Amino acid sequence: MNNHLVVPDEIKKHLSGDVFSALMQMPGKAFRDVRGRKTIQVALGGKSYFIKQHFGVGWAEIFKNLMTFKKPILGAMTEVNAIKKLNSIGIPTTPLVAYGQRGCNSATMQSFVMTEDLGDIVSLEELSADWPTYTDSFKHALMQAVAELASKLHGAGLCHRDFYMCHFVLKKQDLDVKNSHIQNLHLIDLHRMLHGQPSNGNAVMKDVAGLYFSAMQCGLSADDLTVFKQSYLPQSPNFWAQVESRAQALLTKFNSQKFQKRLQKEKSAIR
Repeated sequence: MNNHLVVPDEIKKHLSGDVFSALMQMPGKAFRDVRGRKTIQVALGGKSYFIKQHFGVGWAEIFKNLMTFKKPILGAMTEVNAIKKLNSIGIPTTPLVAYGQRGCNSATMQSFVMTEDLGDIVSLEELSADWPTYTDSFKHALMQAVAELASKLHGAGLCHRDFYMCHFVLKKQDLDVKNSHIQNLHLIDLHRMLHGQPSNGNAVMKDVAGLYFSAMQCGLSADDLTVFKQSYLPQSPNFWAQVESRAQALLTKFNSQKFQKRLQKEKSAIR
């Protein structure tokens, strides 16, 4: 593994001692705190940033992924490279500020990625809570915007792997529900991104199924789904059948007692 450290002077001037260690140990408001990874919000020089700190996944996690034919996520560089790729294909995401990686052992390697705070935003998950109250014009504009982003992502051979509505966000200044105006839809949380995937392949199908699952309980109509399909990449009937089947399986899993218990445990860890 290669060591990296890219930190602008604007950030360095607020740090003391070893820059990498300072950013890896920096305290802040926790938004996610799971084994081996923590996401915090910090303020430096009057500006707000998010830092994802990766502390090493351990050999057990690496072997578990390999045994199930999954690519293990070893650190922050997956997200760093994903941000750069999204920038190159014109998908808005969190602006990259700094990143670093240290260590040559895949299991214990430490890394971080620092991004700008997008500010006053709303996620599609939050917007969907009021779905029945929206006009058809706004619903279809939003479905089209999501489908076009997904087409651009999957058409470039990329898969998000956490393709849920909570990871699509809009700055409130770019949202006008009354006039069905939507621009600069952002895709965030890129730490599991896959590259080089066929646009009609299994990984893409899983992305679309995850998105559909996360929208299933907001009251989507048949017309809403038709707008999405018409604005998305051409896919076969078998592809859409697999999407439906997987989305239903995800919904069953989500409502299971085991999953809800795990979810509550994760939420309590950051309170």
